[in-house]
Amino acid sequence: MSINNNFIERREARIIAFQSLFSYDFNPISTDELLLFSWLNSEEDKMRVDAVLTYASFLVKGTIDNLLLIDQTIKTKLRNWDFNRISAIDKSILRFSVFSLLFEEGLDDKVVINEAIEIVKQFGPLDSYKFINGLLDAVVDSKNSTIKKKKIVKQQKIDTTKKSLNTKTEEKKIRIIKKI
Repeated sequence: MSINNNFIERREARIIAFQSLFSYDFNPISTDELLLFSWLNSEEDKMRVDAVLTYASFLVKGTIDNLLLIDQTIKTKLRNWDFNRISAIDKSILRFSVFSLLFEEGLDDKVVINEAIEIVKQFGPLDSYKFINGLLDAVVDSKNSTIKKKKIVKQQKIDTTKKSLNTKTEEKKIRIIKKI
């Protein structure tokens, strides 16, 4: 499979995930039922490449399984805006995008943000892409800050352990010298 086909399939899967989460917002059915994608209209839709529906399923299930954390993450990044005022289109796109940013490993944050912007331009209100871009940028900044803090704490623990080991080694040397 070429890189371009993979890109196209991923975009298609994200659109299906968006559509699924959009419908779930209005009619919260079971995840298993939602993942049947019974709402796809034509036989052609239902015969999509397995990779497309597999990735769409991953996004939908992961988003729904982590919905409380995802919504809380979105809420913490809102400025002068109420979560309940976010359009259903924007909310659905934000949800699977935040899921990808927080849980999907090996995927560049810029790709996630760009894909969200392109999908909202296709399905959402005129200027929604600005809102989506700003909010997802804030999530990435927060995520990177948390990762940086964890690295600093880890390094501090390593440094403390090294210092402790050096101190113990020095104490042993002093005891040995005192015995002599």
